[in-house]
Amino acid sequence: MKKESYELFKSATVEEITSQLAKELQTRNESAFWASRVVPFSEAILSVLVVLRDKKKLFNPEGVMVEELTPELFFRWSDFVSLKSLAFKIQRSNRATDESKTNIDLSKLASYLSANGVNLENEQLDFPISTYNLHQGVSNVIKSLL
Repeated sequence: MKKESYELFKSATVEEITSQLAKELQTRNESAFWASRVVPFSEAILSVLVVLRDKKKLFNPEGVMVEELTPELFFRWSDFVSLKSLAFKIQRSNRATDESKTNIDLSKLASYLSANGVNLENEQLDFPISTYNLHQGVSNVIKSLL
């Protein structure tokens, strides 16, 4: 990973991070198939992780609190099973939070997951293995950019 990537994840906005990914994609000869998926996938994940980072409530997939958003943590959450789990954890947390407190907006992540076959009503329902495999490929492309 490039040093700049760590600085970007440490303090940049979702838009700044995804803009950098888009710029890197333009400099590479990446297939349009993969390139069209990198920014929406990254934006969906970061829409939650950046908010958690800024609220100092960031945690890893095992539930352990962490201080910084790093590329490695991003990739741990980019695993589609972990990402589904994150959505349900935040959903439960939002329901338990007092209405006067600010909940985390799940709309981008929920929309992305729903568009990719994840049932957001029942955590026990699985999604197609092809969806998991596709997102492993997208994660690999993102790794090559950072």
